[in-house]
Amino acid sequence: MVIKVKNLVKRYSELIALDHLSFSVRKGEIFGLLGPNGSGKTTAINCILSLLKYDKGEIEIFDKPMTPEAYDIKRNIGIVMQNVAVYNELSVYENIDYFCGLYVKDKNLRKKLVDEAIEFVDLNDYRKFYPNKLSGGLLRRLNIACGIAHKPELIILDEPTVAVDPQSRNKILEGIKELNKKGATIIYTSHYMEEVEQICSRIMIIDKGRAIATGTKEELKAMITLGEKITVESYDISEEHLIRLKNLPNIVSVEYKEQLLEIKSSKGKNNLENVLEFIKRENIQFGKIYSELPTLNDVFLEITGKELRD
Repeated sequence: MVIKVKNLVKRYSELIALDHLSFSVRKGEIFGLLGPNGSGKTTAINCILSLLKYDKGEIEIFDKPMTPEAYDIKRNIGIVMQNVAVYNELSVYENIDYFCGLYVKDKNLRKKLVDEAIEFVDLNDYRKFYPNKLSGGLLRRLNIACGIAHKPELIILDEPTVAVDPQSRNKILEGIKELNKKGATIIYTSHYMEEVEQICSRIMIIDKGRAIATGTKEELKAMITLGEKITVESYDISEEHLIRLKNLPNIVSVEYKEQLLEIKSSKGKNNLENVLEFIKRENIQFGKIYSELPTLNDVFLEITGKELRD
């Protein structure tokens, strides 16, 4: 295991930020960390990095106890936090060189690593630019380059795509997957469910300082009751239709709003077929009908009862 966290407790006076939190991160995986605001994600990361003292528990990284003085461990960790942390008075090249220099003293090796980091985040055309001349997406990519230039074995990415355009987001996600292919183990937090579903091999949902569900996206989806969501475009739905639809087998909920009928069903066979037969039998006029399997957002809502918001 790259990370082992056991019974981690962190209190702020009467508030318990982490409540006997335990989890592990395997070598070579992209581990997604999800939770509503105030759930303990950032506190957990700060404890793992020994940036924050905790009241109880054990943390091991690379099979060694993590402490504030464990510099041999810290040299193999790259950190990209949500707030962009670069120096405005330094150029793109100089920023990456500075942060890489905190870990690599050999100038020739450092130049090679900086050049590779610039190439990796596709900032070659901006080497001499200063941060205040970069767009939000380019700044995020610079931030990532500063955190990974020294080629760490473990990379922690906290909301790396916040407030960037779709093109930059795709570039960042492709880069994260490439880092993983090259051997880096990654912890990834995001408010964008589709990102986590797209790139993470395993996911932990945390709430009130506790891990409430951990697994692959398939394993998490198997934990919830929702089996299928069927949406029907129609101007022809009455209250009587809604009542009778609710009585069909496996139907969990029925909602009709702005000419869209949304039917949620539990796991079972022939759910879509039963709905189609009902519509035909009742002579309901409709437009499109489509069916969706549960998403990670559905899992999050059912498990925590909360929307995941910025």
